[in-house]
Amino acid sequence: MPSSNRPSSNRPTGSHSPADAPTPGPPPPGEAPPPGEAPELIWLRPERTGRGPRPAHSRTSIAAAAIAIADAEGLDAVSMRRVAAALGAGTMSLYNYVPKKEHLLDLMLDAVVGEYDYTDLAPTGDCRADLRRLAHEQLAALRRHPWVPTLVVARPGLGPHALRYTDHFLAVTEPSGLDGSARLEALALLNGFVCQYAQYERTAAAGTKWQADLVGYLSRAAASGEFPHLAAAFATAGPAAGDPDAVFDRSLDRVITAALAAPVEQP
Repeated sequence: MPSSNRPSSNRPTGSHSPADAPTPGPPPPGEAPPPGEAPELIWLRPERTGRGPRPAHSRTSIAAAAIAIADAEGLDAVSMRRVAAALGAGTMSLYNYVPKKEHLLDLMLDAVVGEYDYTDLAPTGDCRADLRRLAHEQLAALRRHPWVPTLVVARPGLGPHALRYTDHFLAVTEPSGLDGSARLEALALLNGFVCQYAQYERTAAAGTKWQADLVGYLSRAAASGEFPHLAAAFATAGPAAGDPDAVFDRSLDRVITAALAAPVEQP
């Protein structure tokens, strides 16, 4: 039952019961959690305490083992037990390195972002060209690890490698003239498009019958007369491109145009 803000007749005005006390929230960014409270974010937990013998495993090796399982069998196959077995470790001992599975997923996602090769991605001053190269680098990683888009939607992360990617994106888009907030929104827009496209590729590759059924379904819908604008769009559409990269590039250019456009001020 909700408590009232009025003082109770059973206690003097100005006194407070424990229920009236505000619930403490998380510490501000950059501040350590209260003593005795472990951080929820794995990046705030030290990998090693500095005491005792050198650990047999590391976050890097644990993430690599988990990624290998996900690549071979899908994300659902990843468990603490499977990863421990792949490393030749006991399941319970793995929790000394990764307290829970959600942290394992964070490590996996950041490790994939760590695969990005920035050798040829230095900012050139041409935002559009730089963003095209960056998007292709991201798509290549998602094609190697087709389970990533599902994880990004369910549990987006911002580990050390993702921070480097974010900083690089901001450097690439600095010549756009957009402020930091708009550029971060552009990052989210571009990331969302690349992940969605990679997910579509995976779905389409899963079965040609699904694609054939979809084409037939849409053709019948357009011919029914119930959807005149859909029928007109199909009638004026150019030939379907057989090269997935060509489709990606055309769509990417539209997304980049939208991402770099100055925000329209609302009346």
